[in-house]
This record gives sequence, structure tokens and C-alpha cells, in this order.
Amino acid sequence: MKRFPFLRTILIVAVCCFGPQAVGDDSKPIELLRGSPRIVMLGDSITFGGQYIVDFEAWLLTQTLDGTPTVINVGLPSETVSGLSEEGHAGGAFPRPELAERLVRVLEATKPDLVFACYGINCGIYLPLSDERFQRYQAGIRHLKQQVEAAGATFVVVTPPCFDDQRAKKEFSYNAVLGHYADWLLAQREDGWQVVDLHGPMTAELAARRQTDPDFTFQPDAVHPNAEGHWFMARQLIRWFGDEKAASVASVEQMLAQRGISPDAVKLLQQRMAVLRDAYVAAAGHKRPGIRAGLPVSEARQKAAELTEQIRPLTIQE
Repeated sequence: MKRFPFLRTILIVAVCCFGPQAVGDDSKPIELLRGSPRIVMLGDSITFGGQYIVDFEAWLLTQTLDGTPTVINVGLPSETVSGLSEEGHAGGAFPRPELAERLVRVLEATKPDLVFACYGINCGIYLPLSDERFQRYQAGIRHLKQQVEAAGATFVVVTPPCFDDQRAKKEFSYNAVLGHYADWLLAQREDGWQVVDLHGPMTAELAARRQTDPDFTFQPDAVHPNAEGHWFMARQLIRWFGDEKAASVASVEQMLAQRGISPDAVKLLQQRMAVLRDAYVAAAGHKRPGIRAGLPVSEARQKAAELTEQIRPLTIQE
């Protein structure tokens, strides 16, 4: 199976020199926010955890927009776009859920204008690279894009996060498998896809930090990011939207403080994210056991509105 190492280098240089917009698209990503009242985030357990989404929403508070977009997290733990599941997953309790099973219902429930999707870390099933698994991932991503666009929304795909090979040693590099998936996604920019590269910067940053701290990690269990890892993920979204200054600071709290916004807003954003997530994930339905059902959507939206009113005073500069 052919890799794309030189292509990745070319694409990284192109992004640095010409900005993050898709090839052949003269519009800037920031313009998507002005035309996207409702943003939906799709992904697996990392997205379900949602701290990077909270951090992204904190950045949205700093932007001058006609109205701050509503962000709806509909991530689902264990999920794949490949439809694959390893033998004995979850101790044999249940196979991995597949996004395609619930995708139409999610889109109907959320009615998005803009969709971000981050899949891949589960899709390779933590096994060596194989043509079959890679092709299943490609087919799943293409189906996802097709369905999102058929629903009238803009699709943005995020390359997979890195896998910390040092934290979960295997006889092969699973992070290299994910790098292959990321290379393919980046290559789709040539066809006009909107792609945010997370995998390349995260892998590079991990290696750089280990030059001075050999035990440094973004992912203590090799998969799920800690707070710093989630902020790094959010920074790649922020950078894609063109705010390099905000993407360069060390923490979400520092970013807010620089913009005159109380860091206390983060806890309220966390509550709002969870209320909407639990409601919409439940409303769309899924086959993943162990997920707590949220409020009915109408009640969740009212609760979210109340939290928004508590957030508002924290964003006013004195």
C-alpha cells in the first residue's frame, strides 16, 4: 500500500504559505462561521468527552459574529466509520457501533449548517495496516461526506489524533497506520475537501516535547487526550479558522484572559455542551450500551439557553 510522505510535506508547506482553505476554494474558513448558525461535531469517545469542543466554544466567545453559533456534540464512544469491530471488543459485551447506522437520524435531529467529523483512531481496530480496513475507512468517510452534503451542510473532516505508541507498545506503530489514514484525507484537498490536519501537528508536537521530557504524553492511555491534549486539538481548529494568536497560547484559560473573558466561562460551557450532547445523542438513537439518556431536546435547549445567559456576563469587558 502506497504512502504519501512527500505529499504531506507539500501540503503542510502549502497550508503555512497560503492559509487553511481548501484547494480551489477562495473563501476563508472563518466565513463558514458567519453562515453556520448550527455546528455539529461527530466522532468517537474523544469527541464524546468533548473537552476540545468546549475549548473551541470558548474561542467562539472571542469572535465578532452576528450571533454565536450553537455547537452540538453528537460523538459516540467506540464508534467507527469503517463498520469494523475487533473480536472481543468491550470484553465481548458488544461490537463497536457504526456511524452509518445512526447518521441520517443524527442529521435529521440536529439540522446542521456545518459538520466537523474526527474518526480513525478506532477504525483501524488497533491492528497493522491492511488494504481491507483502509478501504472500509475510505468508504465510510466518503459516505459520511455524501450524507452531510445531501442534508445541505458543509462537511469538514479532521485527520485522526495521534496514537501514543510509547504508552501502548505494540509490535508495530499504530500511529503510522493513522498517519496513512491522515495522508489520504489530506490528499482529498486536491478535490476540494475541507480538511483540518490534527494528526501531523500532534505527532510532531509529541516528538518535540519528548526531546526535553521523555515521559511527556497527550494521551495517558495512548488514545484519550488529557486536558492539554484536548486544548491541542482545539488549537488546530482555531488555527484552521485563521486565529494564529489564539492558537499559540498555552491554555484555554490564558486565551480567554487575553481577550478579556473570565475563565469561569469554561465550566458553564462544559455544562452546556453535556446537556445538548446527551439530549441529541439520545434523540437520534444508537446501539452503544451504557450511554446515559439526556433530557428531551426541548428541555435541553431551554437549559442550554439558561446557561448561555449565565455565560454572557462573563464575556463583557469592563
